[in-house]
Amino acid sequence: MKSSTVTRTPGAGRAAASPGGGRTATRRRARIRRQLSTSPWLFAAPGLAIVAVFSLYPFVSTIINSFTDKRTLIPGEYVGLANFRELLHDDMFWIGLRNSTLYVLVVVPALVLLPLLLAMLVQKHIPGITFFRSAFYTPVVASIVVVGLIWVWMLDERGLVNAVLEAVGVGKVGFLSDQWLLLFSAMAVTVWKGLGYYMIIYLAALANVPRELHEAAAVDGAGAVRRFFSVTVPAVRSTMVLVGALSSVAAFKVFSEVYLMAGPTGGPAGEDTTLVMLVQRTGTGLTGRVGYASAISVVIFVVTVALMLLVLRADRKEDA
Repeated sequence: MKSSTVTRTPGAGRAAASPGGGRTATRRRARIRRQLSTSPWLFAAPGLAIVAVFSLYPFVSTIINSFTDKRTLIPGEYVGLANFRELLHDDMFWIGLRNSTLYVLVVVPALVLLPLLLAMLVQKHIPGITFFRSAFYTPVVASIVVVGLIWVWMLDERGLVNAVLEAVGVGKVGFLSDQWLLLFSAMAVTVWKGLGYYMIIYLAALANVPRELHEAAAVDGAGAVRRFFSVTVPAVRSTMVLVGALSSVAAFKVFSEVYLMAGPTGGPAGEDTTLVMLVQRTGTGLTGRVGYASAISVVIFVVTVALMLLVLRADRKEDA
């Protein structure tokens, strides 16, 4: 018998196995790409779920309810723009809009300027300055309910402030009984509580202002006031815009300070009612008009967005 010799070409085995191995490698790369594309969403899923349940769904539900006559225990039916037309003839809505707008006009400039001056004061490295920084920031961490009650006790007819005024011969002042004094007292509480929060934001901004700019301005003969307007303000202008946007939205949506100081009725004859207080009063309770309160909430949302756009537009004009 003759033995047959089989001749094998080098690399033939690898060539035969390469199609299967190539497909395996391709599938592995595809699986890795899928994992890389889905892994970030898996990490973000809990946060997205919280936002969807507690922010997105209430927002969409409020818009839908604003076009219905829904009540607390009644589903309601579609009524179109009837709720918004009713707003135009509701005296309490215009009172709330007036008070909320006035709140913005008074509180926002104070919270833009005063924390900046306070930050410039406490950024100096002098003995004991840490104590003052902590003292100025303490109202921020205090509960708004506690702060409101303390100020109510102080401004009451038999409170500390009136006792001091009476002792010096001025006489008692109706901080909580007069319509305008009550509203401005609530504004003072809002400013007092927000000073420390915005002071910290300004401190971070002032830390990035080069000292050389102040030294150069001082060499040119600029005083403290001139350096403030020519060096400090331009350097922290973007921070001032941020503070203005945040404080304007918060001021327009004010609730706790006025509610605690004026009571559920909104002060004398309800003249100190704000829009958010009107939403709370109208949309709660067994007979609450959820649809009408939702319409007021939509107006608040539109106005707050408009306020932020105005602030951003003003900032862009100054950049131009």
